[in-house]
Amino acid sequence: MASFSFGAGNAKKLATIPLYALGRLLTAIVPRSSDEWVFGCAVGIGDGALALWHEAAADGRPAVWLTGSAREAKDAAARGIPTVPKRSVRGLWRTARARVVVVTHGFGDVNRYAVSGAFVVQLWHGIPLKRIGLDSPETLRVPAALARTPLARPVRALLRTMFRSAARRIRLLPAASHLVRGRLESAFALADSRVPVTGEPRVDVLSSGTGADRRSAARSALSEAVPRLDPSSRIVLYAPTWRDGAADPAVPSDGEWRRILEVLTRHGATMLVRSHPLGAGEYVPPLPTDRIQELGSDVAPDVTPLLPALDALVTDFSSLAFDAALVPLPVVFLAPDVTEYSRRRGFYGRYEDVAGDDWAADWDDAAAQLDALLGDAAVRERRVARARALSERVHAYRDGRNAERVYRAILAGLHDHAPGPQGAARPTEGDR
Repeated sequence: MASFSFGAGNAKKLATIPLYALGRLLTAIVPRSSDEWVFGCAVGIGDGALALWHEAAADGRPAVWLTGSAREAKDAAARGIPTVPKRSVRGLWRTARARVVVVTHGFGDVNRYAVSGAFVVQLWHGIPLKRIGLDSPETLRVPAALARTPLARPVRALLRTMFRSAARRIRLLPAASHLVRGRLESAFALADSRVPVTGEPRVDVLSSGTGADRRSAARSALSEAVPRLDPSSRIVLYAPTWRDGAADPAVPSDGEWRRILEVLTRHGATMLVRSHPLGAGEYVPPLPTDRIQELGSDVAPDVTPLLPALDALVTDFSSLAFDAALVPLPVVFLAPDVTEYSRRRGFYGRYEDVAGDDWAADWDDAAAQLDALLGDAAVRERRVARARALSERVHAYRDGRNAERVYRAILAGLHDHAPGPQGAARPTEGDR
């Protein structure tokens, strides 16, 4: 059952407008520090925020990670990262005082009410295939209770104004390539100067060291996350994307489960199912088996470092396909609702530009493609070559130094964002 929708999220946002107003008042009064940083990430201690943290920490920047759970605080402590609960008074104060605020999903990664006036670095959490931000009608979906009332249009206009106002606070949004840069500029209504092509810090782990070292480290980490995993097994990851609050149409039927298990058994493989953190489907096979196991965000908040451990990926519209291209990893695309999803959410370009024209419309077809991929070296190599070609299109850098470039870009941007009286920031060329 889905756990979140844009309509519900926007209803909550509208209800907290007074808190945003109070937060703006606080940040207008409280001066920001000259050097403090705060970090946050919706999925925990990981993603691009962690890669950038290491760069800032190595340079001696005073920084703290704002956490949203005891699990995050524990994970941070294990890495020696100081933390403060983001929804506490201390979290509000540290966000209000920070000169640099680093997030990966949204302002809720830190204390959302105290972001105004900071140098906000939005690392985002993947190359978008589906439309996001202002490019997607889902972003401005009104609460269900208002959808069919005369208030729907003015509320949607208010949400658009709020989104644009929030996006204007972003000072730096790194892009993986010039192709991706255009998508981010459009989605967040940002000027070129705020969207530099530096590569994504979150995927440095897929380009650092040797391929053998990356696979060994990923296999070890995966074994810890999934203790029942056979170390000799070939591993397939199934990662369906979020359906914006709707049910997942790709949950296999009993017959499709049996077909999947036949393929996995024949090739000595295990399929790990990773539903999107914001929604989940009932991925339970009709009979007990270790060939199908879960890899939820509760055991592996950040899946990117685990990709080198895999032998294949099955997905639909997930940005994991772009990350996996760096491995490079063969991908089977399964999209039973591509027409409906395209109508409701929309894509950047055509779906075929990424998935090819042989994407599967159901699990029978996907299982057949997976069977061929696991059983025929030539088929596998063709899929790997397709992944390499995709990587060349969307990743300008593959040297493991994206976080370093982003860090340098932040330092350069801070020169034009010196805190003024009462925390005000000096305008940059993009603001004038």
